[in-house]
Amino acid sequence: MALAVRYGGLAGAALLAVAGYLGGALPDSPLGATPASIWRAPGGPATLICWLAGTALLVGAWWSLRAGAPSTRWAYVTAGLWALPLLVAPPLGSRDVYSYACQGWTYAHGVDPYTVGVAAAGCPWVDTVAPIWRDTPAPYGPVFVLLAALAVSLGGGLTGTVVLLRVIAVAGLLLAAFCLPGLARAVGVPTRRAAWLTLAGPLVGVHLVAGAHNDAVMLGLLLCGLLVVVRQPGRPSALLFAGVLLGLAVTVKASAVVVVPFAVLAGVHGRYTVRALLRDGGWLAGGLLGAVLVTSALSGLGFGWVGGLTHSGDSEQWTSPPTAVGLVVDYAGALVSRDPQAVPVARAVALLLLAGVLVVLWWRAWQALRGLNDVRRRVTRIEAARPRVALSGAALALVATVVLSPVFHPWYATWPLALLALTATRTTWFLVPAAVAAFLALPDGTNLARFTKAPGALAMTALLVVVVVRRVRPGARPAEHAP
Repeated sequence: MALAVRYGGLAGAALLAVAGYLGGALPDSPLGATPASIWRAPGGPATLICWLAGTALLVGAWWSLRAGAPSTRWAYVTAGLWALPLLVAPPLGSRDVYSYACQGWTYAHGVDPYTVGVAAAGCPWVDTVAPIWRDTPAPYGPVFVLLAALAVSLGGGLTGTVVLLRVIAVAGLLLAAFCLPGLARAVGVPTRRAAWLTLAGPLVGVHLVAGAHNDAVMLGLLLCGLLVVVRQPGRPSALLFAGVLLGLAVTVKASAVVVVPFAVLAGVHGRYTVRALLRDGGWLAGGLLGAVLVTSALSGLGFGWVGGLTHSGDSEQWTSPPTAVGLVVDYAGALVSRDPQAVPVARAVALLLLAGVLVVLWWRAWQALRGLNDVRRRVTRIEAARPRVALSGAALALVATVVLSPVFHPWYATWPLALLALTATRTTWFLVPAAVAAFLALPDGTNLARFTKAPGALAMTALLVVVVVRRVRPGARPAEHAP
């Protein structure tokens, strides 16, 4: 069974690499392709067949060991084997790596990427960038802009820059892989399960390795900061360092900020009191603010990156639940000759709801941890429960951020994956969406959600209604997540 899984997944990864060479997100591949135009292109049928078969094999192999790999070493070796074909494949699943390259080029040539789009800046590789992102400011923090500029400076050209951006993404994944065993021990779960679910998933290989998405860097810094917190709670120097790591994660991708309040909870030493929260949380917050201020100042760009975040939702896709609801309302309005323009409203409501959900999740975690103050159990069980409760809250905060954000791309599902693998008692509820998301992006970056807008929006809205009804009906039990 184990060997069949290992080599079945490896065959899937190899087929995906072949699909990348046949019709991946190559610099000279045509933009604006559709599934039909890809099929009609030379090698198109082979591209789509390799992509579909490879994705199915990877998803099936990953799913079959969702309870955990035979051993931790086996999980790491297998995940590494699956990554090898994708490491040498062309960019897969999106063209974002070319946006990174042009944003790095813009900064390296003295232009502010937070005020000028890559087309206006004169990036020589602008034709490789998806049209929707050519005129928008960079939505990433200063740390990643600096890393992208470094890749441009050392790469010498587009190919070298893309290779170095992939090296940076893989470094982020390696950092995450290094931190997983320590986090698993801290929360008392098998490392073989946490490592398998986090590193062997198809979204990781396709989008974080082959696609070189900066989410890998954010994830590595995030897990490293959390590991420092749970290993040395209450120690000022450790909390300050952890705050710096979390601040660097935020200045790669701002969505990491939702984890910070839960990291503060994990960093409290001793009894959970308001005084202890302010004392230990202050050191972590100081490190985070210091990292944000210093990197923003060193980049010479100040806080212009905050304004760039507003453009991350320029794309409208049904894969974002609030966007799907807005689209359905617009479709209903069109039936009676009205144009409600409900998408911006639905997104604004979802962001307000997200703020409320984050507060509730933090408060519940705080109350649960305070309840441990008076629990008379063995010390080891209490010490394992403390980080588990905090990290469970952080995982759900990332889930809420993904679900309620204005836009969803398949690689966004990797954000909460590691923390859910460490804290969730049931896995199906988050593995199924991750498996489905693996089929949404074609090798050249064509997003299937663009071609299923109306049925997808209706299906997502119906699913949302079903989930809400099941959650609020009398007698409904909450999903098992934390002990």
